[in-house]
Amino acid sequence: MQSAKIDVNKQIQIASRTGKIALGAKEALESAKFARAKLLILASNCPESERTDIMYYAKQSAIPVHTYAGTSIDLGSACGKNFVVSALTIKEPGDSEIMKLAVE
Repeated sequence: MQSAKIDVNKQIQIASRTGKIALGAKEALESAKFARAKLLILASNCPESERTDIMYYAKQSAIPVHTYAGTSIDLGSACGKNFVVSALTIKEPGDSEIMKLAVE
């Protein structure tokens, strides 16, 4: 029996339908600065300057950060958008199990 590995793309889709999310690095940085997020997801190719700032403030606010395995194009597709998304902010997970990423 394999460990309970969640399908990140599916959970992102559920969170975007049933919860509250915000797209983009600026929103992720704001949410990290003011502790308004439950989880931040960064694309693997998120620009280093943005990644550093977001990680710093997320650590200060005790917000978990998950690095998405795909690129910003893949993360945009997972969100159901036709544009690149370098950062995704989960404000409310809704019916998704996305918060399981916070403990990995």
